[in-house]
Amino acid sequence: MASLRQYPAHFSAALRFITVLPAGRADSYHPRGMIPFFPAVGLILGLILASADAAAARIFAQPVVGAIDVIVLAALTGALHLDGLADTADGLFAHKDKNAALAIMKDSRIGVMGAAALVCLLLIKYGAFTSMPQYGEDGWSRFLILLVIPAYARSAMLPAIRYLPYLRPEGGTGSDLFGEKLKSKEFWGLYLCVLLSLLSGWRSLVINAVFLITCAALIFFYRKRMGGITGDMLGAMCEITEAMLLLAAAAHL
Repeated sequence: MASLRQYPAHFSAALRFITVLPAGRADSYHPRGMIPFFPAVGLILGLILASADAAAARIFAQPVVGAIDVIVLAALTGALHLDGLADTADGLFAHKDKNAALAIMKDSRIGVMGAAALVCLLLIKYGAFTSMPQYGEDGWSRFLILLVIPAYARSAMLPAIRYLPYLRPEGGTGSDLFGEKLKSKEFWGLYLCVLLSLLSGWRSLVINAVFLITCAALIFFYRKRMGGITGDMLGAMCEITEAMLLLAAAAHL
């Protein structure tokens, strides 16, 4: 575990790695140290998203607000995870063996399965944003949910890094994140998400259950289909978890 003096550098490294937000000058690269800060970066994204949502709701009808929310999330990350989702869908659903699937994922071009995955995921997010409790009904719950869900989505990458081996021996975007096994205390960001979610009342039970089920299902699928994970698959895990949590938050239970 890093010393307290290293935390700001690790946080800024995480901010630079998974967002387009300004994070100061890159004096050094901290691949292992920045992993525990992924959920904290997600909270920053969630705060921006929730604030943009609340501001847009004062001006526009809910369908427009939903579209703005989708665009804000994609823009804040430079569509990094969306690109990973498209590449993963092309590779994993190509009905090829492991090596061929890895080669397909490395191809920068988007195929039919990748395009279909992107459209479906963005439609789910848009539908969820427009179906959640509105301001005036349960506005605090909406703001809180939009705050924590991006953090949960980035938290999903931690168990994947801990429990799955990296698949590209030649290296890749996510190769530096693997090696030394993550310790339980390095999941502090996820624990913070759980505590914050409790403020939303009974919805926290649904959100946490969906988070656990989604993470477990994706890790099981990745292990069975590929025997490990890549950087693209990590991005896909983030996007799928985010979509499933938004869908859960929008459910009329």
